[in-house]
Amino acid sequence: MRSLAEKLCREKSLSELEFAALIAHRDGETAKYLASLAVRERERVYGRDVYVRGLIEFSSYCKNDCLYCGIRRSNKCAERYRLTKDEILARCREGYALGFRTFVLQSGEDPYYKPETIADIVRSIKSLYPECAVTLSVGEHPREVYALWREAGADRYLLRHETADAEHYSRLHPKELTLESRMRCLHDLKSLGYQVGCGIMVGSPYQTAEHIAKDLVFMKEFEPDMVGIGPFIPHHDTPFAGEVRGSLELTLYLLSIVRIMLPNVLLPATTALGSIHPEGRELGILAGANVCMPNLSPPDVKSKYNLYDGKLSTGSESAECLSELSNRMEKIGYRVALVRGDVKK
Repeated sequence: MRSLAEKLCREKSLSELEFAALIAHRDGETAKYLASLAVRERERVYGRDVYVRGLIEFSSYCKNDCLYCGIRRSNKCAERYRLTKDEILARCREGYALGFRTFVLQSGEDPYYKPETIADIVRSIKSLYPECAVTLSVGEHPREVYALWREAGADRYLLRHETADAEHYSRLHPKELTLESRMRCLHDLKSLGYQVGCGIMVGSPYQTAEHIAKDLVFMKEFEPDMVGIGPFIPHHDTPFAGEVRGSLELTLYLLSIVRIMLPNVLLPATTALGSIHPEGRELGILAGANVCMPNLSPPDVKSKYNLYDGKLSTGSESAECLSELSNRMEKIGYRVALVRGDVKK
């Protein structure tokens, strides 16, 4: 595997078969080697800065019924809530005072928020904090809706593709959701000038090394500005309740591969990583990540945005504990950078 790792470092890409082999036959030595290369690439582009984003999860309602998600439509046990515009702006105000210069507005696909409503919220945030970036993560929409939000001032958009294999995609989602539609959305977003993020769940049900290889080839061709990679974690009120959790080791391995393949990408050490290991986010940074997303949502709703079991929603994941996150990063030789943190081209 060392020869494939060296080829990846040299050429920034591999064939689908080579990626599959690098994943299926990985070992500890190869993982350490890839992590060292990933850290070198990340520090070459971003130094030792860790960018932070203030995450505001503003609605736990969703019209979709994805088989892995705790806020899926048919989960009658999910605790639902919606934040008003004023509540969202209050979280931005607190986050700005703490030093956040990027706000991430995330929700289920909730038709309650009309396109113009979200546009109005974005305009208000940009008017109050013009030097800040606004990221949206609200699912699939027509191109004209994405255009409206872009014109309102939205800078970035997160939309995990979940898997680049259509058959695998169909086994994770209801029949009305298709990979074709998801890919159309990603290309629309990119053509409209957003900084665009895609990504996968590592260890999702039915996933194979070949599926992940296809994901990596897609990412290389698409050249996203952000890639979200986190372990699959089952939720007890979904059809995948009994499935095996995704691997921390494989997630870190893939973070390193993506950093080497896309040196300039914004790569989060996700909440899911911190949820399955007490030092998950630190390990993510040491594997090549350079972004963390502390939670700015109101304390009384943090636990209600329950996508998977055991989701980290206290401690350093809250805005009030930003100093703890800073201390954690300093202990491994990095520093939290309170800046917009745009992708470096």
